[in-house]
Amino acid sequence: MPITYQADWDKWVGANQDPYGKCCVDVARHAMNILDERGEVGDPDQLITDAENRLPEHEQGITGFMAGAVAAMISGCHSMGDEFRRAWNLKTQIHDEGERANENGGVLNPALLNISTAE
Repeated sequence: MPITYQADWDKWVGANQDPYGKCCVDVARHAMNILDERGEVGDPDQLITDAENRLPEHEQGITGFMAGAVAAMISGCHSMGDEFRRAWNLKTQIHDEGERANENGGVLNPALLNISTAE
């Protein structure tokens, strides 16, 4: 898989040895392999679903937070990471937060909330 930032990938792998984190790493690894096979990002949600489906059945069922972590791993490590990040952010946004994240290089996590009160 064309990892452009091997040291960053190695940090993700090293920091996620527990079952929860390792599942994220495994899904990200499969997703990056699929990116290599397809040569295009396509639908970022479907990419993560297709990657998750490569896991053993008893490991499937990642959470929204896990999907966001996977998106961050792909975005920061793969040669198509920035293209993936931009597609992911736009697909994940509710209002315009994906567009803002694309402007500043961020990756949205669908399980993290911004709560504000209107005055």
